[in-house]
Amino acid sequence: MRNLIIRTSLAAALIFVAACDQAGAPADGNVPAEAAEAAGNSTIAEGLAGSNTDSKFVAAAKSVGLDKTLAGPGPYTVLVPGDAAFDKLPAGALDALLKPESRAQLTGVLTYHILPGTILAADIAKAIDNGKGKAVLATMGGTTLTATKEGDKVVLADAAGTKAIVTGVDDRRSNGVVHRIDSVLMPS
Repeated sequence: MRNLIIRTSLAAALIFVAACDQAGAPADGNVPAEAAEAAGNSTIAEGLAGSNTDSKFVAAAKSVGLDKTLAGPGPYTVLVPGDAAFDKLPAGALDALLKPESRAQLTGVLTYHILPGTILAADIAKAIDNGKGKAVLATMGGTTLTATKEGDKVVLADAAGTKAIVTGVDDRRSNGVVHRIDSVLMPS
């Protein structure tokens, strides 16, 4: 029964993600000039590489080759924990994840922070409202995150209940969007 509920939730999240991705796209697939200008020419990978506050996420992504994915066509929505978020992990946790023998585990953690499609902050807030206070978001890692609101803040929770507050939104790039979060979320 639990697997059926999980699969149903995942299917609903995928439908939600697909709907969000299609919401602003014209039927002919051409992106309006103002949208292309807002997104700029740099990819998510290029935008993150130029950041002084996301160096740990960038280093982790490079170590498993996800930097190449985030330089690709996308579109992706990336929930980036800043360096301060990685500093909140238990001592030695990031170093352990960066070891070659932990590559699969690190890939799982990072893909847990990537959603398929371009999902703007307004899309997440609307999904929370439509879901009566909760929205389930499918990740590229094949699992889900739960989005809720606490006051006017969007909060994402992993399967263990760890919460991350969305602190920066809608950093648009040519291949998607970046939202900044204050904690590292872990897949189950």
